[in-house]
Amino acid sequence: MSRQLNFHVLKEIFERFKEADPEPKGELNHTNVFTLLVAVALSAQSTDKGVNKATEKLFKFISSPEDMIKLGEDGLIEYIKTIGLYRNKARNVIKLSQILVDQYNGIVPNSRAALESLPGVGRKTANVVLNMWWRHPAQAVDTHIFRVGNRSGIAPGKDVDAVERAIEDNIPADLQLHAHHWLILHGRYFCKARKPLCGNCIIRDLCIFEDKNL
Repeated sequence: MSRQLNFHVLKEIFERFKEADPEPKGELNHTNVFTLLVAVALSAQSTDKGVNKATEKLFKFISSPEDMIKLGEDGLIEYIKTIGLYRNKARNVIKLSQILVDQYNGIVPNSRAALESLPGVGRKTANVVLNMWWRHPAQAVDTHIFRVGNRSGIAPGKDVDAVERAIEDNIPADLQLHAHHWLILHGRYFCKARKPLCGNCIIRDLCIFEDKNL
């Protein structure tokens, strides 16, 4: 596991990310907090591009838990059957929609514990929704963030929970709101798993990765 970069280096790294992209956005399409929750739940072990393709038509007439319940599990499957694990995901989306209606008056709750109590919603999904919709500085650690955090020294950790804690404990507080989006996008388009584009990386001189590409 790589060493943890210090405060001054981390501040410079995230100031550079901020200068390059002041307001980074998540790439999952949605129309409101409910469709955001559904999209993030569907994205587990799937690409954002694949989820967006599946939900493009779905979200034109589905905007609430009530709408989703009326559509039903079989109806939902017809829209999302190109996504991995679609049957299990459809089952969970219908269940969580029913719980939202029965226990939350059809409103998506804005606490991590309440979100995680919903079927198919884990900590990462809850953190994405809290961050994107309520602008809470929650850190949703995916494979991109785990790789970038460990490779660069930004947030080393042996598992996703450790990386999440490393981000929250070490990155300056005023730069944490967009931290997970900056890291995801950096991992997706520059610090790639097999062939990182180190020559085009804006933090190349600060990153401790030893096998940099030119």
